[in-house]
Amino acid sequence: MKIITDERCLTYSSPGHPERPARISRTLEKLRTQTELTIAWDKPLSVADSIILRAHSAQLLARLDEPADFDADTPWYPNIADHARRSVGAALAALQSTRAGQTAFSLIRPPGHHATRDQSMGFCYLNSIAIATLEALATGTKKVAVYDFDVHHGNGTEAILLNQPGAAFFSIHQFPCYPGTGAANVGNNCFNYPVPPATPRKQYRQILSAALTDLIKFKPDLVAVSAGFDAYARDPLAQETLEAEDYYWLGQSIRKLGIPTFSLLEGGYSDDLPELIFAYLKGLDGL
Repeated sequence: MKIITDERCLTYSSPGHPERPARISRTLEKLRTQTELTIAWDKPLSVADSIILRAHSAQLLARLDEPADFDADTPWYPNIADHARRSVGAALAALQSTRAGQTAFSLIRPPGHHATRDQSMGFCYLNSIAIATLEALATGTKKVAVYDFDVHHGNGTEAILLNQPGAAFFSIHQFPCYPGTGAANVGNNCFNYPVPPATPRKQYRQILSAALTDLIKFKPDLVAVSAGFDAYARDPLAQETLEAEDYYWLGQSIRKLGIPTFSLLEGGYSDDLPELIFAYLKGLDGL
């Protein structure tokens, strides 16, 4: 198991904001002290603007340096452009590791899947998974599937990848919920699986499985996972029911696809996040 991280992502915060440094620091502590997974650690790659600009406008990239909040949920921080670029670089390192035959997980902040081509929003500044998907397609991978199990719809990923040749997007998310999108499929390659609030765990698993079944029909060469852990029963930002064993099962299910896969941390705001990530990684690793 390859984990990509950079502890500089712990150096910014906003009082009371749920997207906080402890999400990463406590997970790092958990992974460094556990004895079940064999982990190799790596750092993000440096990222050329040209790679980011496949997914985002030059205006968005410039906006990251302007000291004004992006919306009520998405503060501007000093050096947020550098932090966001490192998240992208971690995604690219995960892609590189997966191409080398390893299972890879990017453990870094900020997340990315709400950022659209022109707008940073929803705690997200640059859309790491969309950028990595477009990089994979541009450098020899024929077909990439994005599987997004964050409880919030990946509206930015959908908008960037809409009708993109070689890409398909599969999102399982609570609806209604932020950001209010994802009620139905869009375009020819974006497939949405809205889940009502408080859906029982067994039924939620069935929906996650149905999306994986549809993903297999796409016959991807690579799977990029937006791994959000906020469908957890005690997450403060949504109203779903999953437990740690469901994330273990989900990791197992993705492993059983037999397709090269890398995962990026998106959401997950409960104090139990380290245990949820650990369960998912154990499933991915076949433990």
